[in-house]
Amino acid sequence: MSVISEGNVRGGSVFKDISADDEDWQPSEIESLCMNCYENGMTRLLLTRIPFFKEVIVSSFSCEHCSWSNTEIQSAGRIQEQGVCYTLRVKTKQDLDREVVKADSATTRIPELDFEIPPFTQKGSLSTIEGLLDRAVAGLEQDQAVRRTTQPEVAEKIDEFIKKLMKLKDVENEFTLVIEDPSGNSFVENPRAPQRDEALIVTLFKRTVQQEMQLGIRADDDLEEEPAGNDLDTMRNEVLVFNTNCPECNAPASTNMKLVQIPHFKEVIIMATNCDSCSHRTNEVKSGGATEEQGTKITLHITDPSDMTRDLLKSETCYVLIPELEFELGMAALGGKFTTLEGLLKDIKDLIVSKNPFICGDSVASDRMHKLAEFGEKIEEVISGKMDVHLVLDDPAGNSYLQNVYAPDPDPEMTIEKYTRTFEQNEDLGLNGMKTEGYQKEK
Repeated sequence: MSVISEGNVRGGSVFKDISADDEDWQPSEIESLCMNCYENGMTRLLLTRIPFFKEVIVSSFSCEHCSWSNTEIQSAGRIQEQGVCYTLRVKTKQDLDREVVKADSATTRIPELDFEIPPFTQKGSLSTIEGLLDRAVAGLEQDQAVRRTTQPEVAEKIDEFIKKLMKLKDVENEFTLVIEDPSGNSFVENPRAPQRDEALIVTLFKRTVQQEMQLGIRADDDLEEEPAGNDLDTMRNEVLVFNTNCPECNAPASTNMKLVQIPHFKEVIIMATNCDSCSHRTNEVKSGGATEEQGTKITLHITDPSDMTRDLLKSETCYVLIPELEFELGMAALGGKFTTLEGLLKDIKDLIVSKNPFICGDSVASDRMHKLAEFGEKIEEVISGKMDVHLVLDDPAGNSYLQNVYAPDPDPEMTIEKYTRTFEQNEDLGLNGMKTEGYQKEK
């Protein structure tokens, strides 16, 4: 039996990337009870790391007495700050091949069939859309033999519903798949990356008290909402420090938080985490003020490598577009950031190319890998000033910013447009019913 040593736990992360070169890294084996025959079987645990899905525990149980076996995948990473909801419009059979990471805390819905799989009723899985449908059918068929004897009418209705689920795999009619995960650890593949996925909508949301209780991050008897802090003078004059865990290796780390005034803009909250164990560093930005009455669209014509040094604030609600590359980054990606233009472009390259979990392995299509590699090369050309492009920051909340290096004079290469939000944008921001002013444009 392999054992996780104390040195491994204290000296570094016990979660490693799967590699054929590391022959010493073997699954841990634990003798455990078989729930089928109640004899002792063997459970194998592999602690590894998958990009976007953080750390995972892959477990496999087998019993030599009755030959029963079972495999599961569990998230071992930290719970994200916000929940995430993926809404996919399945239009073709190719959409059924999209890979999906579904955490056990996720709710799966198909509105057209009024079908729902509640959270914590299935273990986490790495599958495809077709695999999710097959798993749902298998779950419904599990006790059908008994129902046909004891409850024939119920069994007949379930058989009819199973046929409807199987019919979805033919994609004769479009249907909607919704995966809502309060832990924020689920993921749906975008096969058109780095281009925008027109069929997929990703939204972030604040967890309810009940969802936090389900996730075990709030006590069952704590029904009160957390009070909002109001000591702004302390945040302006001091750096607040609180304990947290590193998002990469999960080791104890500290996060620094401070309220900062950005010249010619507004106050923002900057949070930075530094990990002494793995040297990972992150920074995240939250808007210090309320949502603006109008959305803001900032367009910069990148004409010189010196543009890469411009300070940039991308809020969580901001879309990033590069029209010449047919690229659009949704508001749910990368989170809020206060960085430079070069830093943002490098983060985009890492997200789309380096850290994309669905371009690894033997099953990846070579044309997709070539397409993403070519996109990474174009980003490098933009950074070095060899490609003439426009960068667009489209923020419906109006909380994003790009430095004007000519301030207080107008910037000849940058335009700022104020616009009235659509009903859908207000809905995404939770602002339906909010009055907005008319359209105005600034230069």
